[in-house]
Amino acid sequence: MCGIVGIVSRSPVNLDLYESLSVLQHRGQDAAGIMTCEDDRFFMRKGNGLVRDVFFKQHMERLRGNMGIGHVRYPTAGCSSSLEAQPFYVNSPYGIALAHNGNLTNTDVLKEQLFLDDMRHLNTESDTEALLNVFAHELQLLAKPDFETEDIFEAVAAVHERCKGGYAVIAMIVGKGVLAFRDPNGIRPAVYGKRETATGTDYMVASESVALQAQGFELVRDLMPGEAVFIEQSGVLHTRQCAENPKLVPCIFELVYFARPDSIMDDVSVYKARLRMGQKLVLKILREHPDHDIDVVIPIPDTSRTSALEVAYHLNVKYREGFIKNRYIGRTFIMPGQTERKKSVRQKLNPIDLEFQGKNVLLVDDSIVRGTTSKQIIQMAREAGANNVYMASAAPPVRYPNVYGIDMPAPEEFVAHNRTVDEIAEAIGADWLIYQDLDDLIEAVQKGNDKLQEFDCSCFDGKYVTKDIDEDYFRRLELHRNDAAKMKRQRSHSAETVEL
Repeated sequence: MCGIVGIVSRSPVNLDLYESLSVLQHRGQDAAGIMTCEDDRFFMRKGNGLVRDVFFKQHMERLRGNMGIGHVRYPTAGCSSSLEAQPFYVNSPYGIALAHNGNLTNTDVLKEQLFLDDMRHLNTESDTEALLNVFAHELQLLAKPDFETEDIFEAVAAVHERCKGGYAVIAMIVGKGVLAFRDPNGIRPAVYGKRETATGTDYMVASESVALQAQGFELVRDLMPGEAVFIEQSGVLHTRQCAENPKLVPCIFELVYFARPDSIMDDVSVYKARLRMGQKLVLKILREHPDHDIDVVIPIPDTSRTSALEVAYHLNVKYREGFIKNRYIGRTFIMPGQTERKKSVRQKLNPIDLEFQGKNVLLVDDSIVRGTTSKQIIQMAREAGANNVYMASAAPPVRYPNVYGIDMPAPEEFVAHNRTVDEIAEAIGADWLIYQDLDDLIEAVQKGNDKLQEFDCSCFDGKYVTKDIDEDYFRRLELHRNDAAKMKRQRSHSAETVEL
């Protein structure tokens, strides 16, 4: 999962881009990058690390221009090499920079096509580089010294034909403008907004509405599935549907875990959706444990707080903050290796003993993936003096890989893989465990926008909307995404030095 942003303004955009990426930092903590454009020149700074660690005063001063794009990354495809920090750049045609959020499911086919048919060289394992070169090739087929906006939209339409998977893309063409588009199923999110100034209208595209709000932009709307938005450097905005059969099937895990609660996605308030998840979850708890002895509800910070509040309210028991979070440790779900994840849980969370001592505690989490974090947290609760430790997940069991941009592990690394709920509870050390039902999760989100008819729930139900996922794909994914493979790629790039 990554965060993207693009701005066309009447004034320098470097600070707005920096602050927007800081707001989107929760979407990726592995690398960050900004590219701006002034006249006919690009200016770029990117590297591994958090936004605050990549950009310093001297870098910001060099990022000149009134339009630019930015990206925060956690590695889905490829590796954690700084070579794969985004945006990527090609000089032909015109000069194009591009960053994206998501994952292409046919990258291997695209790489072969790019080499044999398009005669383009790729320097990394990143699917973003493949996507950029597909777009560049398609635009070059239409190239003329002073291209029309329609040429850009035709190139995007060709990208939709060739690229499969989930993607939200932000691109910039030197001296021309900023382009954004969303995959034909709208799996990955993208919104755009405007800001009126004394000299004209500024436009911004981002992964989440909260980034717009933080910079004083008014949310206009979400990009539709398959839709492209092109903002000329002069400030003129164009939109066009570029897919033949678009259908909105957004990723439901965005609302469960990734998105900030103060964001609006496809006209659904993430905050209210999580409140409703808590309301649904407590009904199941009461069905399965009507005579429960829960003394206190404690969220596992931060994403589960909203749901946990509703659970405590409707159970009529106390809600307490039982864990203090170290704000300087990243999200353990996106840590690259199991050893690092295990170590970071103890560094990230510290229990307040008095909230656990002698109590029957219900821990509420947004979801349970590998189970390693849950197991350690339950153990911490017991060490703090809890009598019994129960656990509830606001999402159903995660049993299948997410192939559209969330770096979930190979299936055998899921704690729910080939286990019943009771077996999962035993594996993580809980006295009992409750999972949200998938129908209830869908209803909790859908209530915010009844026009949403379908969701990508593939990590819960194994149904993949692009219909190009088979056992062979899973075998390749398993070899690529398991922790051993990640560590091997990490070691192969450990001696790398790149000047950015």
